[in-house]
Amino acid sequence: MATFASPSQALDYQVVDVFTEIALKGNGLAVVFDTVGLATERMQAIAREFNLSETTFIQRRDLETEKSEGVRVRIFTTQEELPFAGHPTLGTASVLKLSAPETLHDNTVRLALNVGSVPVRFNHHSLYGEMIQRDPEFGAQLEPKTVARLTGLNTSDFHAAAPPQVVSTGTAFAIVTLRSHEALAHLRVDHEEATKYLREKGGRWFYVLGPTGGDPAWRARMQFYGGEDPATGSAAGCAISYLVGHGIVAPRQQIHVKQGVEIGRASDLFLGADLISGKVSDVRVGGSTVRVAKGQLFLP
Repeated sequence: MATFASPSQALDYQVVDVFTEIALKGNGLAVVFDTVGLATERMQAIAREFNLSETTFIQRRDLETEKSEGVRVRIFTTQEELPFAGHPTLGTASVLKLSAPETLHDNTVRLALNVGSVPVRFNHHSLYGEMIQRDPEFGAQLEPKTVARLTGLNTSDFHAAAPPQVVSTGTAFAIVTLRSHEALAHLRVDHEEATKYLREKGGRWFYVLGPTGGDPAWRARMQFYGGEDPATGSAAGCAISYLVGHGIVAPRQQIHVKQGVEIGRASDLFLGADLISGKVSDVRVGGSTVRVAKGQLFLP
């Protein structure tokens, strides 16, 4: 009969689906508690074990520090630590609202991420939250023919109002807007070449979106690491910044972006931003979260 060694450390975790009101849709997230002192290498290994788009690690501090600076959280993909990511921010704040209500102040949970402090404001009686992302930084404009070749699209698919451009609200994405969402069916990112090209331009991945014709509804896709992300909240913040900055969407107008349809993980993201003295600000990305599972990690 097999025997199992006793763990030297047990860590509680929860799994939630983010940007959805339906379990097993949206973007899955693992949230690990009580990780103060846990080595970075161990966090990365745990993220690989969960094998989700991201895993977050909560490192609690005294309540006064958390009230002023936020609850310390680190975010990992299966391959690297990220300074900021949208669905981990929203999902982790939702978990804290339910599991650690002392972190909720004026219906807001504030997270201290590597990129800085990010607030998530919740509706009173639900897990619908809206994060306020950093004001955007607009980077390099990209040559449409090169972007078309790297994404499997045609330049005629692109929106005429503005060229593809690198934008960051904490993590830099190349925003590509289409005349119609129908061209998304042909998206095939050449990951190896695209990664090299985008790193040279200051970006990480392509975020491609187009209107559905049912204004203000859009569809989006984000292919990375050889796969596809069901919902990308950080890229969505970059996208609404781009759309408002280039006059494609009006300031303060909320748009509904659906992502993950092609991989059976439909996600609903609600975006808005303001334009003050010609600068985009108050970048908002909202959505709901559903609890799916909880358990313990047994670590040697």
